[in-house]
Amino acid sequence: MDEQVEEVRRLLEAIERLEQMQDDEACAKAVTQVLDDWPDLASRLRQLRQERVQRMKNSGKTWQEIGDILGVHFSRAQQIAQGKRGSKRPKKDEVPDA
Repeated sequence: MDEQVEEVRRLLEAIERLEQMQDDEACAKAVTQVLDDWPDLASRLRQLRQERVQRMKNSGKTWQEIGDILGVHFSRAQQIAQGKRGSKRPKKDEVPDA
């Protein structure tokens, strides 16, 4: 796997520190705070990624190059630039029997 970006490593380390908390109440409260903010954080991250993908495309990179950078198919890179989220696959219990 590619070397982790410093900011990603620090985020993952913060989650590990939550896991290592000895005080169950303090840990549960801290995780609740993170989860309460997560929808907004996830939205901000998607917006940031979309903007950066658009900038890469505007700077002359191909969709294939952008997809390779992100580790996704080139068509997914295009979808990210358009602000499209992942596919809405039906849940396993919603899939009709074949």
